[in-house]
Amino acid sequence: MHYNAFKDIIHGRRSVRHYTEQPVTAEDVRELIDCARYAPSDTNSQTWEFIAILNTELIKQIESLTWDALHERAQTAEAKGLTREARMLVKSFGPYATAFSGAPALIICLATPYTSKFREKIFDPIELVPNSVWEEEGIKSSCLAIQNLMLAAYARGMATCPMTGPVLLAEQRIKELLQIDESRTLNMVLSLGFPSDTPAKLARKPVEDILTIVQ
Repeated sequence: MHYNAFKDIIHGRRSVRHYTEQPVTAEDVRELIDCARYAPSDTNSQTWEFIAILNTELIKQIESLTWDALHERAQTAEAKGLTREARMLVKSFGPYATAFSGAPALIICLATPYTSKFREKIFDPIELVPNSVWEEEGIKSSCLAIQNLMLAAYARGMATCPMTGPVLLAEQRIKELLQIDESRTLNMVLSLGFPSDTPAKLARKPVEDILTIVQ
C-alpha cells in the first residue's frame, strides 16, 4: 500500500452515530479482530479481549442500564443542589453516552491484567510501581488494538464510534449483565455498523502546536 492511501484511511475515519439497517456479520467482526490483534503491546502481552454483541435487543438493554445509571447520578447531583448540572448531564451528556443504541453491533473492549516474565521476575519483587499501574499498562495496549479495529472497519466500508460514557456510568452493571470477569477492565465500547451518513471532518490542532522536534 502506498503511504497516501493509508493516510486517506486515517483522515477519512469518522466517529459515526447513525447506521443503516444492514446487519454486521460474525465474519465482519472476525476480520476486524484479526486486524486488532496485530497491534503492538507491552512485551507482547496482548492485554485485550473483545465481546461482539450482534443482538440488538441486548444492545438496547445496555442502553437502558446506561440511562438508568445516568438518571441516578443526576438525582444525586440534584439532591446536592446541583440542579443545572444534573439537567445538563441528562440532556447534553446522555445522548453521547448512549449513541450506540441504533447500531447493529456493539463491541465491548476489555483490558486484561498485564503479565510478563519481567513483571514476575523483576518488577514485582522490587516493587517497581504500584499494582494500579499494571492495570493502566493493560489499558494502554488495549487502546492500540482498538485503534487498529476502527481503522480496519473504515477500510472495510464500515464505521465505528468509540464511547466511554457507558463505562463511566454503568461499568459494573454491564459486567454483571455480560458476566465479565472482575479481572477485566471495561475500557470502552464501540458502536459498529454501515454508516448512513458521513460526519464532517472536525478541526485538528496544527502539527506545529503539538510537535516539538529536538535535533
